[in-house]
Amino acid sequence: MGGQKPAAQTVEGEGTPSGTAKTKGEGTPSGTAKTKGEGTPSGTLKTQAEPGRKRVLPTAGDIRKAADLLRPVVRETPLELSNRLSGMVEQAVYLKREDIQVCRSYKVRGAYTFIASLPQEERAAGVVCASAGNHAQGVAFACRQLRIHGHVFLPATTPRQKRERIADIGGRWVTQVIGGEAFDDAAQAAAEFSRESGATLVPPFDDAGVVAGQGTVGLELLTQVPGGAPAVVVVPVGGGGLLAGVALWVAEHSPQTKVIGVEPQGAASLQAALEAGKPVSLQSVDGFVDGAAVRRVGDVPFDVVRELVDDVVSVPEGAVCTEMLNLYQTEGIIAEPAGALASAALRGYLPEVPAGPVVCVVSGGNNDVSRYADVLERSLVHEGLRHYFLVTFPQQPGALRGFLEDVLSDGEDIVLFEYVKKNARETGPALVGIDLVKASGLDGLLERMDASPLSIEKLAPDSAVFEFLL
Repeated sequence: MGGQKPAAQTVEGEGTPSGTAKTKGEGTPSGTAKTKGEGTPSGTLKTQAEPGRKRVLPTAGDIRKAADLLRPVVRETPLELSNRLSGMVEQAVYLKREDIQVCRSYKVRGAYTFIASLPQEERAAGVVCASAGNHAQGVAFACRQLRIHGHVFLPATTPRQKRERIADIGGRWVTQVIGGEAFDDAAQAAAEFSRESGATLVPPFDDAGVVAGQGTVGLELLTQVPGGAPAVVVVPVGGGGLLAGVALWVAEHSPQTKVIGVEPQGAASLQAALEAGKPVSLQSVDGFVDGAAVRRVGDVPFDVVRELVDDVVSVPEGAVCTEMLNLYQTEGIIAEPAGALASAALRGYLPEVPAGPVVCVVSGGNNDVSRYADVLERSLVHEGLRHYFLVTFPQQPGALRGFLEDVLSDGEDIVLFEYVKKNARETGPALVGIDLVKASGLDGLLERMDASPLSIEKLAPDSAVFEFLL
């Protein structure tokens, strides 16, 4: 690379004017990326840049150069058949194991590509980044390998395990700054630090070089599928860099392969951008899928995705939790929430999948084991196996025993019981959590509750009390 950033495509603003959203039924369907081959030839990308301004977009050639740059320092991660997922969808499903990449995430590919391509004078001034954790680890790895000083700004929601990993990976070459509630808060602080210090800001996704580095995931997986090209590649989405990079390479080298992006339902910023016709900021995000909880997708990834990706879907956080548990219990994979997004989408959230091999990218494995109690809770609630109730008991002996005998059936279990006796009252409320054997058992439980003399209220998942529990 000789200190030069990967060559990239520079295009003038064209297509839909910035600020003009397509309405439903006009052009691209709401929430769906334009299908490859419709309107724009593969490799020729339009951009949403304002008229007169230029935006640098990556090319498949940049991905090849990034692969050459990365080959000595990152792993070619394996592509493994999942018998569980293959049986579920009745076609071969392979997992691209970026969870066992250097730093346990694909993010190192983009970070190293960007930093290694900086000229010497910029390296001397250091680098800075904002990250939900994995990008920071990639930056820390590159800083230590290249002996460049770096600062990483992380949102307060970043799991402790990721923070400790950053310190271990970067050593004395990296300083951490924790602040802000979400990624965008950390990004603002990092940008301010860059302006004040002269350090180069390393984007987590919104840069042609970073997208090229992430795109090497696509380069690898196309050579690994037994018997030829996959029918579809399913990719998790946060800021869009990985999806854009994979889509670029696939469009160039396997145009018949569909590429589908998957977002967490509580942070579906790419679908919001597709509906608006340009990247927009979400008012709020659910930070549980911390590696993909991004309020606004990148401009560069968006310009690629809107032309080359076949579809974008969202998956509820509870379904992600169920898939995290399945990956661990069946495949022995410790996936972080974002790492389970792609395979979680196979549980009925994808459009019709064409016949042939399916590849799901397991994007990362930096999960704090202390989170598994929360993961299990969210999964049980999502699957309809755990429910919560407010039960008003008469303050007299035997009331609880009557509840157990009259309401609970065989196999049903009380997992939470919070009750405080009120001496000056005839009744007292209790918060009761009940696990069912099967989700279909809820109707019978509610019927027995209706027949009970007790006052019982089922808590809705969107209630304030329920949010307190989760």
